[in-house]
Amino acid sequence: MASPFSGVLQLTDLDDFIGPSQDCIKPVKVDKRPGSGVARIHIEDDGSYFQVSQDGGTRRLEKAKISLNDCLACSGCVTSAESVLITQQSHGELRKVLNANKAAAPGQQKLVVVSVSPQSTASLAARFQLSPSDTARKLTSFFKKIGVHYVFDTAFSRNFSLIESQREFVQRFRNQADPKQALPVLAAACPGWICYAEKTHGGVLLPHLSTARSPQQVMGALVKDFFAQQQHLAPDQLYHVTVMPCYDKKLEASRPDFFNQEFQTRDVDCVITTGEVFKLLEEEGVSLPDLEPTPLDVLCSCVSTAEPTSHRGGGSGGYLEHVFRHAAHELFGIHVAELTYKPLRNKDFQEVTLERDGQVLLHFVAAYGFRNIQNLVQKLRRGRCPYHYVEVMACPSGCLNGGGQLRAPDTHAKELLQQVEQLYREVRTQAPEDAPGVHELYERWLQGEGSDKAGRMLHTQYHAVERASSGFSIKW
Repeated sequence: MASPFSGVLQLTDLDDFIGPSQDCIKPVKVDKRPGSGVARIHIEDDGSYFQVSQDGGTRRLEKAKISLNDCLACSGCVTSAESVLITQQSHGELRKVLNANKAAAPGQQKLVVVSVSPQSTASLAARFQLSPSDTARKLTSFFKKIGVHYVFDTAFSRNFSLIESQREFVQRFRNQADPKQALPVLAAACPGWICYAEKTHGGVLLPHLSTARSPQQVMGALVKDFFAQQQHLAPDQLYHVTVMPCYDKKLEASRPDFFNQEFQTRDVDCVITTGEVFKLLEEEGVSLPDLEPTPLDVLCSCVSTAEPTSHRGGGSGGYLEHVFRHAAHELFGIHVAELTYKPLRNKDFQEVTLERDGQVLLHFVAAYGFRNIQNLVQKLRRGRCPYHYVEVMACPSGCLNGGGQLRAPDTHAKELLQQVEQLYREVRTQAPEDAPGVHELYERWLQGEGSDKAGRMLHTQYHAVERASSGFSIKW
């Protein structure tokens, strides 16, 4: 069974001993009360579990079902069984919520919000031979036709992610003598890369990871906190769906760090991929080009435009580009008009440098795909990494080539990717600090840039995962 997750996750550890036809379960908890002695676990032919004590007594044990959230705490790879678990976050789950809303009494409905990534819009635009702007508006029309209340563009939330990444890098660069301000800074918007870092090289990589939330999770905070307040609703009264180019984003949404304990709700309730949106269109018998366009929604009146926007740089959000420009100006007073990328081993490993009088002031690199990530990790482990900042992405060619994007026959895959990249670049770009509404929301929602609330809502933390023993070593 081919996994749709990124290669970085699949190749982390080759211990996929659970077949897709089997139930995926957590190890059963054994009674360890004082005086209980050594207990054995007995499995009946029907798969029932019993704890057998020394005196011969038995106690039936319940199977503990695994969720995507539990998979984050496993030190193994994303197994084929875990791929089965993506049904927990799928277009089928969105359907269930929409159907429940139709049957619910007035006032008992959930407010359904969908946030669409620019990469997914570009992929759908290529498939239907539309412009990204037309695709975004027609997609908005489709979602509202099936019962969604609001549709947003995650390019807006990416403004916050980029600004926080810029600020964090400058702070770390200025304080690099502090061991807690480790350089290089490693971009952390890619959840496949984050899972790999936490599960395999936590001690080495975690101090280097940027703490800025990804655009998906910034959008989750915006919707479940700011927008919920604007609608006079509690966070659990909203159902937030994101449309993403990547299956790994389902794992990111499941992280405990993005779960509201008070209201028992996630910032992002469900992640569906570009391919799942295409399936939804097919199941509804809808041709996207035939729909009348509907403008995207805005989070508040201070956001004056509902047109799709993007950012300069690569198709993964332009983190290297924006951090480099900002750092050059903030740290050295140099305005960088255009970045010159120098490919090294391959097109997915490119560096950018800022020099003055023969001295290298900034040394950045983009490392995409598992092979380049491995090389980067080896440099860090040996203490020989020459870079100040690394834009890391799990997929070769970045997010536009994510595992959740629409696919072409193998013979046309390269041409399709080029078309998607071209469409992605057609969207109007803007600097994150110039985006309408961003500064207003920093003041109205976050109590100012650099505030404690901004730290809570726009940043996160990472956790090294202790390696578990292989399932083959369990004694029954």
